[in-house]
Amino acid sequence: MGIPTEAIGSVPRPAYLIEAMQKHAEGTLDDVGFAAAADQAVAETIAEMEATGSQIITDGEQSKPSFVSYPLAGMGNLAADGVVIPFEDGHTRQLPRLTQGPFRYGAFTGDYVKQARRHSRKMIKQAVIAPSALSLIYPQDGIEGYSRDAFIADLIDECAKDIRSAIDAGAVSVQIDFTEGRLSCKIDPSRSLLRDFIALNNAVIDRFTEDEKSMIGVHTCPGGDHDSTHSADVDYAELLPDLFALNAGRFFIQMASEPDRPRVLDIIARERRAGQKIYIGVIDPINETVESAETVCERAMEAAEHIGVSNLGTTDDCGFSPFGDDIVTARATAFAKIKARVDGTRMASERLGVE
Repeated sequence: MGIPTEAIGSVPRPAYLIEAMQKHAEGTLDDVGFAAAADQAVAETIAEMEATGSQIITDGEQSKPSFVSYPLAGMGNLAADGVVIPFEDGHTRQLPRLTQGPFRYGAFTGDYVKQARRHSRKMIKQAVIAPSALSLIYPQDGIEGYSRDAFIADLIDECAKDIRSAIDAGAVSVQIDFTEGRLSCKIDPSRSLLRDFIALNNAVIDRFTEDEKSMIGVHTCPGGDHDSTHSADVDYAELLPDLFALNAGRFFIQMASEPDRPRVLDIIARERRAGQKIYIGVIDPINETVESAETVCERAMEAAEHIGVSNLGTTDDCGFSPFGDDIVTARATAFAKIKARVDGTRMASERLGVE
């Protein structure tokens, strides 16, 4: 099989699905019409993913409103004025605010896995949002009759159900998107917030068996949206020692766009725990230039020098349209980059003698 390689998740949607989503939001396209467009996009995305040579595929998050907001779909107890996430280029993303309890998911990722399995016999990966990210929808001044402790208990239950739904539906890899981890070090340099996030995420991960934990991964990056990031200026040395306290079996770590990869790879080698598989980012989704297979091979071999080939996998630095930004990166560019990752990882496997 060689060095394993997996995508992070999202792929830009085709134009007809973008139009369908807009019409659905406006109320001019019914649920049946939108579902048909989304299913067509999932089928096409999976076919294109398979054409890259990927052995583990995703649905490209075609049906999700975004990687963070899918559990909130259809919920009536939300307001729009939640936490604001600023990006380095000046644009922002805003989370909703919970207005009353109880907190319950509006959608579970197991349904996305089932949809993907209708279109492919290959192994399916599914990304889920971290409980730490969703914890930010609870307002700082609280909710009358619904304490933060009650919310956190419900949140842990719902996040665990989400991961369980993906595993039960047949996902072989379930990735917890934890992009707020690096950002938390910027918000709170003491890392107290980061450690609170880690404890919350572990409360969910620890609901699973050791075999299941080996299937559960965590993705970290400095955010990626409109070709900008929210925390690339945070030194990985501030994040990684605590990150590996997560009781997950796989870690998907942005690395292609890091200015000093050898230094960070040494930190990973020093801080990772036994049994933790490290998937190193070898593709930069923010850079429009398509990497060559040779470049990917060189990045994979560089990582192997530092963390060892037995612990190594490859991935993309981030999704290609995590917040539903389907315009900045061309869909064809995303698939060309995925193919370069697959081909380059295979090349590195051959040169390193990994079968």
